[in-house]
Amino acid sequence: MEPHPHEPHTEGLASRLNWLRAGVLGANDGIVSTAGLVVGVAAATTDTSNILTAGVAGLTAGAISMAAGEYVSVSTQRDSEKALLAKEKRELREDPEFELDELAQIYQDKGLSPETARKVAEELTEHDAFAAHADAELGLDPNELTNPWQAAVSSAIAFTLGALLPLLAILLPPVSWRIPVTFAAVLVALAITGSISSRLGGSNPRKAVLRVVIGGALAMAVTYGIGQLAGVSGI
Repeated sequence: MEPHPHEPHTEGLASRLNWLRAGVLGANDGIVSTAGLVVGVAAATTDTSNILTAGVAGLTAGAISMAAGEYVSVSTQRDSEKALLAKEKRELREDPEFELDELAQIYQDKGLSPETARKVAEELTEHDAFAAHADAELGLDPNELTNPWQAAVSSAIAFTLGALLPLLAILLPPVSWRIPVTFAAVLVALAITGSISSRLGGSNPRKAVLRVVIGGALAMAVTYGIGQLAGVSGI
């Protein structure tokens, strides 16, 4: 039987979808954080160089922070995965019969008859015992461990691309149109990223879009108000 074309049936595809979803969320963070920053500064001053400096500084700091955070997080995850795989390899070497019984029990618990579960376990063990146990017990593919550098670079790029939108939106229009154009561009972009992330996750697009748009609008409204107060008081 051929797998349904719309259903992910491999760990590789699921992993790619997770990376794509993470990229969309990283872009979303870049949009919201940079938009809040430049809108707040633009509310306090019309000086283009000040707005540009704040926006570029926020973009750079945010991208580095995202990259560092992802690197540390994924490195920790990878270390844990490698430790679990090393433990499994050691157990296979020290007590293969127990591990075979354990693998058969796993498939029996999933609904196979004892005879079928035993045969499946024996055939998988004969083919690649380590890969079979890593998949059944740990849900891991030894050849597809998470890559911290890939995560760091992907997060930094996604954040930067997202941050460029509000930065350009605040700098390109005439002064009187800066904030309205930025608000509109950011809310449209957030609606798009919210829709994409919800579809990748299989959730309700309307609720996801509403949450992210309201959150972005609130962030810009708050920073705009702070910027207005700072501009009036001359801080």
